[in-house]
Amino acid sequence: MLYATTTPAQKRFDLRARLASDELLRFPGAFNPLSAKLIERHGFDGVYVSGAVLSADLGLPDIGLTTLSEVAGRTRQIARVTELPALVDADTGFGEPMNVARTVAELEDAGVAALHIEDQVNPKRCGHLDGKQVVEVTTAVQRIRAAVDARRDANLVIVARTDIRAVGGLDTAIDRTRRLVDAGADVIFAEALESLDEFAAVRAAVDVPMLANMTEFGKSELFTVAQLRDVGVNIVIWPVSLLRMAMGAAERALSTLTDEGTLTSLLGQMQHRRDLYDLVDYAGYNRFDASVFNFGVAD
Repeated sequence: MLYATTTPAQKRFDLRARLASDELLRFPGAFNPLSAKLIERHGFDGVYVSGAVLSADLGLPDIGLTTLSEVAGRTRQIARVTELPALVDADTGFGEPMNVARTVAELEDAGVAALHIEDQVNPKRCGHLDGKQVVEVTTAVQRIRAAVDARRDANLVIVARTDIRAVGGLDTAIDRTRRLVDAGADVIFAEALESLDEFAAVRAAVDVPMLANMTEFGKSELFTVAQLRDVGVNIVIWPVSLLRMAMGAAERALSTLTDEGTLTSLLGQMQHRRDLYDLVDYAGYNRFDASVFNFGVAD
């Protein structure tokens, strides 16, 4: 009904407990609140709010054009409809250390359980594109320290993302992850690693949990959950996958509508009205007003 019953504080507490258990947690990317509810229904461990998805949803490229207000607003909409913890992409923190601190406060108020801050320069770009630039290690460390200091709930998980693998190589990435852990990062996210051996090497270098990004059409091979678990990964995200699937289906539907003048041939591929109504819990709202759910849905 309406919003989740699990409080943000409880979600953060539970996420920390699960991270401490060394299990692998699966966080598909939610492109809107409804998809977050579907992720929960399918038994996943959390929802991821991708900066690339939020940019694309606004019709913009992922080059740092979104604002903190836009990210916080969309994240709040997603986090409040699901019992699952939400992990949000906070890009570079929307500025330097003071901006990072405000970003953490805003996203904590939005109900997130975790967020990640990266070490790219402003404006940033997608982590799987060539030509990335990263800040000096001092600035990267300052961003993470600011994020850690700014949280009011000690259970808010601060994930430190580094994009330096594509710029300086694996050894440089390992050195930076260590520095970010020393700065207080709860989880390490080394972006665009290129092999399981690289994931294993980074994981072995730090004593905090590690996140892996399994985005399609990127620098990293699409490893399975089992493969990543075997090398010690603790969180896996699929940031843009559901949006890509949905947009692919939308393109096919529009082509069919153009060619056939009807979508009758695609009815079997659509979410049925009854399933949509079930997902948004029409029946639950009947407890408040019997007039909102006084009908049946045909098969």
